[in-house]
Amino acid sequence: MTNPFITKGYAGPEYFCDREKETQDLTSLLLNGNNMAIISPRRLGKTELICHCFAQPAIRDHYHTFLVDIYSTNTLRDFVNLFGQAILEELKPKGRKVWEGFITSLKSLQAQFSFDFSGNPVWSLGLANIDNPSLTLQEIFQYLRNADRPCIVAIDEFQQITRYPDGANVEAALRTHIQHCMNATFLFAGSKRHLMGEIFSSPSRPFYQSVLTMGLDPIPLEKYAPFAQRMFNNYGKALANDVAPLVYERSRGITSYLQRVMNVLFLRTSQGQTATTEMAEESIEYILDLLSENYETQYSQMTERQRQVLHAIASEGDATAITSGAFIKRHHLWSPSSVMSAVKGLMEKDYITEEKGTYRVYDEFFGLWLRRHP
Repeated sequence: MTNPFITKGYAGPEYFCDREKETQDLTSLLLNGNNMAIISPRRLGKTELICHCFAQPAIRDHYHTFLVDIYSTNTLRDFVNLFGQAILEELKPKGRKVWEGFITSLKSLQAQFSFDFSGNPVWSLGLANIDNPSLTLQEIFQYLRNADRPCIVAIDEFQQITRYPDGANVEAALRTHIQHCMNATFLFAGSKRHLMGEIFSSPSRPFYQSVLTMGLDPIPLEKYAPFAQRMFNNYGKALANDVAPLVYERSRGITSYLQRVMNVLFLRTSQGQTATTEMAEESIEYILDLLSENYETQYSQMTERQRQVLHAIASEGDATAITSGAFIKRHHLWSPSSVMSAVKGLMEKDYITEEKGTYRVYDEFFGLWLRRHP
């Protein structure tokens, strides 16, 4: 590994920071047959935590584990396509007998599979090949019920199903399949708290009270700081004691941003050199410069009022009472209704997020960029 600060995916326990209690709790609950939901903002490391749990020997050595990210899906057909693909990719390294059992279950798609030069199946199906996604979904669950090992299925960004044209029917169908799938345990992860809350907490919804729910907070600084110093030391470099607190504060403790800054700081630190706060600030500026063109494009596509409200929220970090006279006067805005109109547009495009009346810029680097470009 040329850089120990991983910015995508899961590279193993030696590059995974803390989450000891979350790992123990989640692993134990899954092993005891509990369907789970993890609900927290994006970029806090939900997916990596799931992978870390799947890597624990008690799960890795005795279960088939499948992780499917449905963030990009818009229909049940999309969902079924990614679900089947994720299962096949996980089973392929385990040998012909294992993956053949899955393909045999997909009677509606068997004729569509192709094979590579080694005789391994390739999920080369297009969406058009899935004529009846409901039937194919039923076949996938039939495989899970009869698999040679118990299964754990993690569905990431699960709230996306609420955006499907037939979302209510998809929820009901999934709940029914899951109820009758005794050989599998399910883990649902989502970043939209209100949508995930509605799915699992509303008495009128099919998944009501069907899971145990876990939140995810930022990794504490007292855990991340020694981890960062250890990573530098392991590669013959050093990290000054005041660097991790600075980067943590700039990144608001959000794992993805922390790792990105530390990754750049690490690559800009020579062998035998000590990384300083000045170098950390330069690394942040370097990242913002790289992202600047993208942010300028996004910014130019907003209305004038959206830009002003976005700047107001970014300048406060955590903005509350945004329709109050004090907030409007402080940031030279207009009426409460015009502020809320701008906020609605910004939230629809995920430029800002809201939780319990507190608004913030969704992308922390975008927030830093805005504060540097008033």
